[in-house]
Amino acid sequence: MRSKVLSWVISILALVSCSVLLALEAGDELTIKDQLQQGSLVKGSICPKCQLVYLGEYLNTTEDGTFVFGLSRDAPSVIYLTLIDPQNHETKYSFPVKARVYDTQRIQGVPQRTVTPSESELNRIKEDARIVRSAREHITERTDFMSGFIKPVNGRITGVYGSQRIYNGVPKSPHYGIDYASPEGSIVKAPASGLVTLAHDDLFYSGGTLIIDHGFGLSSSFLHLSSLLVSLGDVVKQGDSIAKVGSTGRSTGPHLDWRMNWRKVRIDPQLVLESLPAKP
Repeated sequence: MRSKVLSWVISILALVSCSVLLALEAGDELTIKDQLQQGSLVKGSICPKCQLVYLGEYLNTTEDGTFVFGLSRDAPSVIYLTLIDPQNHETKYSFPVKARVYDTQRIQGVPQRTVTPSESELNRIKEDARIVRSAREHITERTDFMSGFIKPVNGRITGVYGSQRIYNGVPKSPHYGIDYASPEGSIVKAPASGLVTLAHDDLFYSGGTLIIDHGFGLSSSFLHLSSLLVSLGDVVKQGDSIAKVGSTGRSTGPHLDWRMNWRKVRIDPQLVLESLPAKP
């Protein structure tokens, strides 16, 4: 008798698991199109009036259920999402995340004060970090990212996302952007429309710096600029001239360092260009 009951329970569990899998594959409840990998921007959709939770936070969604979220450089091999339907029923999903191998990049010739800053400079660095956090902390309902992204400047790529940086022989934090080598004064264009939430001409590490909010927690940062062509609070359109390439802050020559965040998570701009290209 016990064996029959056990077999019945196992059959029911298998049927439930199969139903959940079929719902996922059919896209009735939750759909994610692209392969998940470290540093990527994930885009998908959920059922109307449903909610989605990742890392304990509710994700912004459009009226038709579109959502985005970011995976960090060192995201775990499996992530978990919780779907909450209009009846407040929860369904948990797990997704595998592809690991990446990151290069080590040795850079000589940066100003030594940016490698081993003084105590007063460390205080300035902390204040700079507070300013940048403040520029990103308000999550808006803008949906500029839905139109996709273009490269902000033309130039040879000299630095990539995720690489371990060694400055003047001293190991430092990984690099979280794409470096484009480009002549001093080259025009930087907005990769997507959005709201300017930071316009600062002299942060310690990044020099002239802009941050643009593209909505749903997705933002672009532009570092080492020689001059800013927009101001705090400006709304820019994709392709607008927003700044000029420079070599301010911790830099060895003129280039643009373009970075992207989803909320506090640093993601790879190159993967965003590939997964969300601008619509023709």
